[in-house]
Amino acid sequence: MEQKINSTKDKILELLKKSGFMSVNDLTEQLNITHMAIRKHLTQLEKDALIQTSELKQPMGRPLQLYSLTEKGERLFPKNYEGITLEFLHDLEKIYGKESIEKLFKKREERLTKEISARLTNLPDGEKVQELVHIQNEKGYMADFSQPEENVFELVEHNCPILAVAMEYTVACNCETKMLQDVLKTAKVTRTSCKSEGDHACKFSIKY
Repeated sequence: MEQKINSTKDKILELLKKSGFMSVNDLTEQLNITHMAIRKHLTQLEKDALIQTSELKQPMGRPLQLYSLTEKGERLFPKNYEGITLEFLHDLEKIYGKESIEKLFKKREERLTKEISARLTNLPDGEKVQELVHIQNEKGYMADFSQPEENVFELVEHNCPILAVAMEYTVACNCETKMLQDVLKTAKVTRTSCKSEGDHACKFSIKY
């Protein structure tokens, strides 16, 4: 999907990507347009097989209708495998063993650490996190962050460009966490949720 969001349909798709599930009321509040306009766009997106509906039972009244992306809708967002394919990794593992995969991801971690560290040099802690978000977005992670309290940040990555790889090789996630610790210069980086484990987003708690 284009980084620049133009149409209302594109905005709906991006909101669903970030939130997972949203109701018509949720979308109306976010986009500040009428229910009728939202429903018109949702109908077309359903026809295009980009979104799907599900029902959430309520304690009282009718079930709440929620919208989410289909697999086709998910494919609109960046999936940059950086030249690494599952087939390639499977072949490498068969020939050289599992240790070769771990070495490969360790090498990737070292490369990214060097590349990102160069852009974070001499920045204050808060600005390091902000610049890291910019870098991850350049790579297609749809990242953002918040600061719930002093010296504490939460990094959220709504998209994983190597999700299929990470779901099979968890070493990829472990290396990313270690890379974040190294570039942010703090050992207190903890992964609190992970897309490869079925969570909607990858989240990291960062403490200085």
